[in-house]
Amino acid sequence: MPACDAATQSLSFSDLTQLLRQIFLRHGTSAEVADILAHNCATAQRDGAHSHGTFRIPGYISTLASGWVDGKARPQVEDVASGYVAVDAAGGFAQPALAAARGLLVANAREAGIAVLAIRNSHHFAALWPDVEPFAAEGLVALSVVNSMTCVVPHGGNKPLFGTNPIAFAAPCAGKEPLVFDMATSALAHGDVQIAARAGHSVPVGTGVDKHGQPTTDPAAILDGGALLPFGGHKGSALSMMVELLSAALTGGNFSFEFDWKRHPGAQTPWTGQLIIVIDPSKRAGQDFAQRSRELVERMQEAGQSRLSGDRRYRQRKLSQTQGISMPVEELEKLRALAGG
Repeated sequence: MPACDAATQSLSFSDLTQLLRQIFLRHGTSAEVADILAHNCATAQRDGAHSHGTFRIPGYISTLASGWVDGKARPQVEDVASGYVAVDAAGGFAQPALAAARGLLVANAREAGIAVLAIRNSHHFAALWPDVEPFAAEGLVALSVVNSMTCVVPHGGNKPLFGTNPIAFAAPCAGKEPLVFDMATSALAHGDVQIAARAGHSVPVGTGVDKHGQPTTDPAAILDGGALLPFGGHKGSALSMMVELLSAALTGGNFSFEFDWKRHPGAQTPWTGQLIIVIDPSKRAGQDFAQRSRELVERMQEAGQSRLSGDRRYRQRKLSQTQGISMPVEELEKLRALAGG
């Protein structure tokens, strides 16, 4: 593999995916689950979403070793109604559950114009945008929400209750890559706080509080008995509540506060639920949705918005495709050791 410099090395997407696949296989997943998780994790790394890329591998491994998640679970798909698909992830990861139901979900959405996928009894430990972007690439509109472990204080509250509870959205855009955003309803994603703590960096004012409930910009203090805050005060808090209801109450999954992993030291993956809504815009007669999206984008650019949702990831993706995925040599050596190489 070509070296980028003394401290980094580049490798192809396929090589990274294969390396991660071997790690998952070695640490207790089935081949099918390993394929899905490796592709998901490599995708995040390729696109520069480092808080959800290979940074997550130690968490996956410790969780699998703890017995908290079933790395060989077989999702059970239920065709509930013409526009409603449910999946019991059987204590496994959410991405294999989505993969198992994806064909039926798309077929139902194209038939009825809209379809819902409700995933329960699942663990989600990755970025949310890879779940929705592929739908937009097929001309569909997709919206997904997932709740996580308790680490966010509701607006006006005095103790953590919600998870970071992200929302992801994807829509096709004529002549351009899909419009995609993925945002936590907390002031900062939990993974970004972990990265800041590891690097010794501070976080913005308003990100969180310490274990005494006092505002802090020290990520270590937030992680050590403290908590995150919702973005935008009561607005982010209301959205986080909505995510809890859609991801847990509607799907049959756990609320962020309903599971207890104390008997599984090393567990890191939240055991909750996920909801995905897929819409076929072609059912709307008289207007081409992707072209309308393009029109909106052009007006946004005319208004001075230079960066659109997903732009940074798309730029990094192209760079990775031409130059390879650049990673620290030390990190790659650790990954190869985990893979048994």
